[in-house]
Amino acid sequence: MSSMWWFWVILLIWTLFPVWQQYWINSQRIRVIRQMERQRGTRVITLIHRQETIRFLGIPLRNYISVEDSEQLLRAIRLTPDSMPIDLILHTPGGLVLASEQIARALNHHPAKVTVFVPHYAMSGGTMIALAADEIVIDENAVLGPIDPQIGQYPAASLIEVVAQKPIEKVKDNTLVLVDIARKALKQVETFLTELLKDKMDLAKAQELAHVLSSGLWTHDYPITIEKLKGFDLPIQVGLPREVYTLMELYPQPSQRRPSVQYIPMPYESSGDTNGRS
Repeated sequence: MSSMWWFWVILLIWTLFPVWQQYWINSQRIRVIRQMERQRGTRVITLIHRQETIRFLGIPLRNYISVEDSEQLLRAIRLTPDSMPIDLILHTPGGLVLASEQIARALNHHPAKVTVFVPHYAMSGGTMIALAADEIVIDENAVLGPIDPQIGQYPAASLIEVVAQKPIEKVKDNTLVLVDIARKALKQVETFLTELLKDKMDLAKAQELAHVLSSGLWTHDYPITIEKLKGFDLPIQVGLPREVYTLMELYPQPSQRRPSVQYIPMPYESSGDTNGRS
């Protein structure tokens, strides 16, 4: 066979391999989801964002909770019988308030039990969605985050604080417009969180927690650990099913020229012996 023939064969394989690889990964994801659904008798939905680019103290720039996500997730909820529980596997840096509120509201209205699984983190809008669940099942090292709204590249609470410390005549008109929007955004998010939480705790606690999460008490990327979450009287359970970790491995980060994390991918015995065994 000619070298040109081999060239075209190799080119065809090189072209089709990514397609086959994506098909294989998708089929493995479906297999794990089906296995988890059979074991738990639920509909399993995933909201997993990879390749995150996050502006410090700002809004994620890509692969965040979008309107497209809310459309697909709301459709999955509509296709679920009222008597069937929902398991949502959540891994996200956050995203649009509109989309996050739509998802949270739909989950909150589902008659059967809703469980949210957090294997690594669910920040900002992801935390809002988690609060809509009847139970939050979380890895011992996973975190949630504050839900304070961001106005452009600035935290709403910080805009209000700046104006409070500066004479009004020295503040530009466009800044005053942003501050007005910031006040409305803070009030809207706090009101929504109160409505979301009041069925899970008494009204006073719901209002207090809604204010803590939305008022800008912490920076937008502040990690709220399980110790703090338990102090909020939320329905928290620590420890995820094995299938959740298996599923997360099927959402790999994009390949890099040099891996930033490397390890031997196998469990070791507690003795620390890493020698091979026959």
